[in-house]
Formats: sequence, structure tokens, C-alpha cells
Amino acid sequence: MWYHKPVINEELLQSLPNLKVVASSGVGIDHLDLKLLSSYGVKAANTPYIVSTDTADLGMALMLASSRRIVEGHEMAVSPDTEYFPADWLGAEVSGATLGIVGMGTIGYKVAERAKAFEMKILYHNRNQRNKEEESAVGAVYCKKIDDLLQQSDFVLLAVNLTPQTRKLIGKRELELMKPTAILINISRGLVVDQDALVEALQNKVIKAAALDVTYPEPLPRDHPLLKLKNVIITPHIGSATKKTRWVMMEEMAESIQAGLAGLPVPREVL
Repeated sequence: MWYHKPVINEELLQSLPNLKVVASSGVGIDHLDLKLLSSYGVKAANTPYIVSTDTADLGMALMLASSRRIVEGHEMAVSPDTEYFPADWLGAEVSGATLGIVGMGTIGYKVAERAKAFEMKILYHNRNQRNKEEESAVGAVYCKKIDDLLQQSDFVLLAVNLTPQTRKLIGKRELELMKPTAILINISRGLVVDQDALVEALQNKVIKAAALDVTYPEPLPRDHPLLKLKNVIITPHIGSATKKTRWVMMEEMAESIQAGLAGLPVPREVL
């Protein structure tokens, strides 16, 4: 499966009686009905670890681009209408700012490692607290309540899996808890954010800006209001989109398929 296609539903499973394994690219499995697959004796596998480094890199890239208004700056610099660069055209500092990471799994932790080099104060909210050694290595402080993280952070970065619990995790209430100078960065799944509430928050300056590698749907309708806002950067779900990583993802999917067909333990099986 690539980009969640084909759709693995009961109709497809009934038409493929010899199906042994489904290998899905990337880390997210919200598009797979694991109980349904199991009822047909089909195993599922993904590629969860290889994508983490590139996705963390993109998270930092979006943070830097949105804070320093890179896209707007480029448009100004190349515009045929530009006669001078205004002195009051300013961005926000990243170094020394507070980063709140929602979801401190492999990707979230790699973002924290990168943010440490920028001397950022790092807060995180997670289902489970990391051990003291891991926290100390990046200088991260655990927030048991997400509200505490939202209220204190200059940047809020989302790196959670999409589950029933995280669907629209960030909505109107959560956005209103954030600083009016804060920037929201989403490298997880579009449905983690209530998109209508985000549009309203950006239009009304409840938060300063957003940088999104994910939306719902993907791509957005060409008349969607998010596409018209100056304080939004959107990239086309490219967290893992480097040549090396995509090549390794393909290799890992092939390994899982070969193992499943041979009746061997499936590497990276999703249980």
C-alpha cells in the first residue's frame, strides 16, 4: 500500500482468498482495520522507524520557515512589484524559544534532539513519561496536562499517531489556550487538528501562524480557505520524502511481503 491505496475493505479481502500480508508504507496505521485483517488471517506490516529522521528534519524545517517567514520573504524578493525591502518586516526567534511537542515517540524525540541545538526550552506531552535519562539528554520537561504545554509554548509541534483519542485533539478550546504569538506545526495527521477551528483561529489572530505537512483531505480543495492565508505554510505530506528513505521503505515492505508469503515471522508486523 502506498498513500493508503488500495483501500483494504471486506470486499477486497473476499476477492483475494490467498492474501497473506499487507505491507503499508510509513508509520501511520489509522487506515488499516487490524481486526478485519486478522479475521481473514492476513498480517499487516508498516515501515515505522526509517521515516523518523526525515520527518523530524521536516518538522524543524517547517518551524524555521514559518517563524522566519521564509515563503513570504521569497515571494517578496522575486516579486516584479518589489522596489525595496521594508525594515519592519520581521519574523520570530527560534533560538531560546519554548517548543511544546505533543507526542514524544521516535519522531517527537528526534525533533527534541534537533531543537536542543537551537537552545530551545522543550516541553512535551505524551501518554507515558519518558525516563529521566532520555529527558535529561534533550532537556525536556514533561507536561502531564496538554493545557500546560499549550499555554507555555511558542511553537506547538504535533507528532502523534491518529487514533480515536487524538482525532481533533487540537480544536477551538486548545487553540485559544495557545499564545497569540504561537505557531502550530503538524507533521502527524491532518485529522489531529480541527481544521475549521484552525482556519478561524488563524483568520482572527488567535494564534500567529501554522505550518502543516498534513491536511484533510490531501490535497485540499483548491478553494479551501487555508490555501488563501498568508500565515500558513502547507507542504504535500513529504515527511519521509527523500530518495534514500523512500528506497529503504520499499525494501522493508518487500521484506515483509516475502516473509509473509514464506510463512516466516513478518518484520515490523503491526499487532
